[in-house]
Amino acid sequence: MPQGPFDRYDAQLTTPGLVILEMVAEDRVDAARQLAARLHAEGRIDDLDAFLADVSAREHQLATGLPGGIGLPHARSQHVTMPSIAVGVTKYGHAIDFGALDGPANVVLLIATPAASFSAHLEVLADLARSLSKEGYRESLRRANDADIISELINSSLVFADH
Repeated sequence: MPQGPFDRYDAQLTTPGLVILEMVAEDRVDAARQLAARLHAEGRIDDLDAFLADVSAREHQLATGLPGGIGLPHARSQHVTMPSIAVGVTKYGHAIDFGALDGPANVVLLIATPAASFSAHLEVLADLARSLSKEGYRESLRRANDADIISELINSSLVFADH
């Protein structure tokens, strides 16, 4: 079992308070800002604007849209106090362009990890990408319409990931 700041078996990477249902955002920058505001409100980041600058810098390197309607903005940042994932499920008809070849995203997961935890950041990304590659998992997130269920889906996908 991993030790240190990130323990996947005790990971509450997301909570119902970090989930936005029926999200309406102007664009991916607005979506990231709404989700980061949730992280800030729960004390998981200590500087909203500085963290968003880190997300924006990462977003400019490479598009973060995944096939199947997923936006996966992410950043390692010194402004992250604990590894976290904020989740937005867009309101019907309000998908957001994250640069995926197959079209816009209707589920957005903002991943925030402390700057020092490079391996934890890669682990979280890899585990989530593995889960998100399954159509059934993506559909569960889209259709849940319940913040408790969505946070449980995210947290359990990281605990029970195939290693």
